[in-house]
Amino acid sequence: MRVVVVGATGNVGTSVVRALEADDSVTSIVGVARRLPGWQSERTEWRRADVVTGDLSQIFDGADAVVHLAWLFQPTRNATVTWRANVLGSVRVFQAVAEAGVPALVYASSVGAYSPRPKDEPVDESWPTHGYPGAAYGREKAYVERVLDVFENDNPGIRVVRMRPGFIFKREAATEQRRLFAGPLLPRRLVKAANIPFVPDIPGLKLQILHAEDAAEAYRLAVTRPVSGAFNLAADPVLDPSALAELLGARTVPVSPALARAAVSAGWHLRLVPAAPGLLELALQIPLMKMDRARDVLGWMPVHSAADTLRALLEGMHDGAGLDTPPLVPDTGRNRLRELVTGSGSRATPDG
Repeated sequence: MRVVVVGATGNVGTSVVRALEADDSVTSIVGVARRLPGWQSERTEWRRADVVTGDLSQIFDGADAVVHLAWLFQPTRNATVTWRANVLGSVRVFQAVAEAGVPALVYASSVGAYSPRPKDEPVDESWPTHGYPGAAYGREKAYVERVLDVFENDNPGIRVVRMRPGFIFKREAATEQRRLFAGPLLPRRLVKAANIPFVPDIPGLKLQILHAEDAAEAYRLAVTRPVSGAFNLAADPVLDPSALAELLGARTVPVSPALARAAVSAGWHLRLVPAAPGLLELALQIPLMKMDRARDVLGWMPVHSAADTLRALLEGMHDGAGLDTPPLVPDTGRNRLRELVTGSGSRATPDG
């Protein structure tokens, strides 16, 4: 089996490549990225291409499956750039899959594609995917879901799988996560469980996360098994402020959603943090997910707990961990200075 992974150098992509390499039924892997990595894998051939401008059909020719992971989280200050890469780039990936006659497409959607719902009852994959319109990430993920609806209708012979994971972390992606969401002013020495003094207790703040290795295993199963449709992916337990405080050895401090929004908005407008205010609102609005279908149909169960995954992320942030790929470059003073000079959240930063 020949598998092409688009966006193979980021948080999820590097783990997917490793998972595919460990599968004897996968005989050939092509990793596609805008910028080639120093990190190498034994059975992976690297191809340089931009989803917006590259000749993707040629790269996909002869593939048995394409895994589409490429996504821009930044620049949060220029939604036109992310729309072009994420939406129009995905359209080009899907078109190239059809043109090359690839029999299977596995696409990285997200919990962020789901329509808002109170977090009193988890939803399955039938919940509407119209996103939260106040955040570019939610709008773009929801729009690509609609594009994929049309694609499936027009290409009934192509097996399509939509992965809808929660927040995905691993130690090697810690610097990337800090860069994407916290910015260059977050001290490394602070990011350690014993050093975090409090957790803001914001009503509606409940997070489902999973380890990138567990996400990668789900992608491997989706590639190699005759499944189709959508799959929710997350690990237990759900992390609310109380659970986070217990995990971190911190205390909770009540914070109203209005105050939290104002603080994030001020930091973003002052270019102190890269995360746009809409991302906080998205986190408060997205529903909790059921994982029954991933277990029963895909045969997937996470190995890492949500708590252990968060610990790995925090330890990685404290240590400045990374990997020799452009998205996962380790933390250095020079890189932080570059973030400050260019304006936090202003540069295009790929993930995969």
